[in-house]
Amino acid sequence: MPAVIRFTGEDKDLTLDELAAFVDAARKAGAPGDNPVRAELSTSRKIKEIEVATDVDRS
Repeated sequence: MPAVIRFTGEDKDLTLDELAAFVDAARKAGAPGDNPVRAELSTSRKIKEIEVATDVDRS
């Protein structure tokens, strides 16, 4: 099971600043740039939670 970086929105939905912090944390943790990003969306299609594996994830 790969290690994962996961962020959730402080006020339910992720903001642009929170998304930027997620990308920065993922890069610092060594997540490959071609790893897929997985997200949970609200019913209004806003990002509630986002995650990426910090190692090679081809699934």
